[in-house]
Amino acid sequence: MIVGIDIGGSTTDAVTVDNGDYHVVTIEANDPVAAAAGALGKLVEEYGLKLDQVACVAATGAGSRALSATLLGRPVIKVSEFTAIGIGGTSLCGKADALVVSLGTGTAMVSVHGDQIEHSGGTGLGGGTLRGLSKHMLGVSTLQTLEALAERGDLSRIDLTVRDIAGGPLGDLQPGATAANFGKISADATNEDKALAIMNMIVEVVSVLSFATARACGQRDIVLTGKLTRIFRFMQRQKRMDAMLARFTIPDHADYATAIGAARSAGGPNR
Repeated sequence: MIVGIDIGGSTTDAVTVDNGDYHVVTIEANDPVAAAAGALGKLVEEYGLKLDQVACVAATGAGSRALSATLLGRPVIKVSEFTAIGIGGTSLCGKADALVVSLGTGTAMVSVHGDQIEHSGGTGLGGGTLRGLSKHMLGVSTLQTLEALAERGDLSRIDLTVRDIAGGPLGDLQPGATAANFGKISADATNEDKALAIMNMIVEVVSVLSFATARACGQRDIVLTGKLTRIFRFMQRQKRMDAMLARFTIPDHADYATAIGAARSAGGPNR
């Protein structure tokens, strides 16, 4: 059995891959070694596994560089994060070619053409942005609370639209298209409005950048992975940006795609 561990900037994921079935855990810890050891220990404990069943640990993510050659006595194989992102995203959606967009603390974009995996860009907007702005502007530190606020939000008090500027459509831009995120924020904007606007800004920026990157890489399919896929699902449930979001695939287990990709890269089942 191979355990994949993704040591990110805010959370650490550990997974096992067994004939298409996944066992997954997530923990939060600042120290990468403690995070990796804690995630491995939690995985073993929660699913009744034994450490000697673990052939090796496939580690990826920014914190993986802090690991030594072994973790809790098991050998460690380090996997490039971009490789893990590409393999994880494409394997989960069953595609040989795709642009995989990993939504974590920031956002990374990886183009996959068969066995060719290439980092194709990204943006500093991501979960770190969401958390920082929410805490600073609203005093909110959990995504659940932010979503509860955003459900009652109204973007018309926050975002400047094409209609506001041109009075109607402008070329191929629809009247409701965003001209400037937070460009019309008013004194009567509520916390609910601001919560929705923060989420909307990140979704719109990542979406537009994903489309441009996919076109530049010759990719038709865009696969979203990572913890922040949650806000894309939220926007879909709220029936916002349906046409734009319809172009994305969000596979099952998307939250754990990078850890899954690490395990598969190191020789897990169904690689």
